[in-house]
Amino acid sequence: METNLVRVLEGQYLDELTSELCDFTLEEQNAATEAQGVKPLASSDYIPIVGKTVTYVVACVIVNDHGEVLMMQEAKESCAGKWYLPAGRMEPGETIVEAGVREVLEETGLKVEITTLLAVETAGGSWFRFVLTGNVIGGELKTPSQADQESIQAKWCQNLNELSLRANDILPVVELARNYRKRQPKDPNWHREILPARKAHYKNYLRVVVAIKNKSTNAVYVLLSEKTAYHFPTVEIHPGRSLHSTLKKFMIELFGADLPQHRPHGVLSVEHHTSGTQANPTDGLCLTVLVICRPSIESVSLIGKCIWHELSKDLSARLAVAVAGKNATFQLHVVR
Repeated sequence: METNLVRVLEGQYLDELTSELCDFTLEEQNAATEAQGVKPLASSDYIPIVGKTVTYVVACVIVNDHGEVLMMQEAKESCAGKWYLPAGRMEPGETIVEAGVREVLEETGLKVEITTLLAVETAGGSWFRFVLTGNVIGGELKTPSQADQESIQAKWCQNLNELSLRANDILPVVELARNYRKRQPKDPNWHREILPARKAHYKNYLRVVVAIKNKSTNAVYVLLSEKTAYHFPTVEIHPGRSLHSTLKKFMIELFGADLPQHRPHGVLSVEHHTSGTQANPTDGLCLTVLVICRPSIESVSLIGKCIWHELSKDLSARLAVAVAGKNATFQLHVVR
């Protein structure tokens, strides 16, 4: 399991059958809801299908050496003339990175190489936006004479306050990308360049790395589920709830009503790859999220089939770096 922890800390996929290791499926969540006399918000046989039952959006924040941000002017009737980041919905059969490259080219005329994921944003459990950054490797900046249905034009901008923006929701991620660009090499407060890991999933899953300390010995532990084989606890993402709601209900399944104070620190890895067919799509994903428990391990009890695993000193130190650095994991922004 320590090898698996190293892999997720490096943004790599885990070579396991997530569907068989899922500890709290949508069917089980719905059964728990019905037991309380409440009608479930989603069908137990929900399957994420791009363009039909799930929406994946990419937003690319490309920053040049002068700190200028690549912006595009909208052509859509609903927001024509407004400015925004090159962004848009993923299309069936695309990977997250492929969608980002396509959107930047269509809307700005520039070819880019995506270098890393910066943040994951969610609204409900069936809308996800992946914030990416990278470098320009070719192309020509789109001018008004090249306007089409994708955009009117594109330009580099230093001060976004000078533009009439389609929405201000991009301001925090622009600041994030600028700070990432300015970071020092191997700065422990920042994650490395990590792209979504190419692994196909049939459903959408949330894998949690729950970390806790023994404050008397300073030892660090992570939670492992014992279902069929040891693994990091995993829950199917509920399409009708916020990610925070799915996480909280799952934590109650693991710890009981006396839930210890905890907080999601950030995203360690994203697994996604479309390799299915129209008849059998694999448009799902798996987000691995680092969750920090505040109390000492002695005061926390478990009710699920889980155990605490004490980490080696080297891995404890590595995980401590991820916890200490605000940007050592990808930002997770949950819109309720």
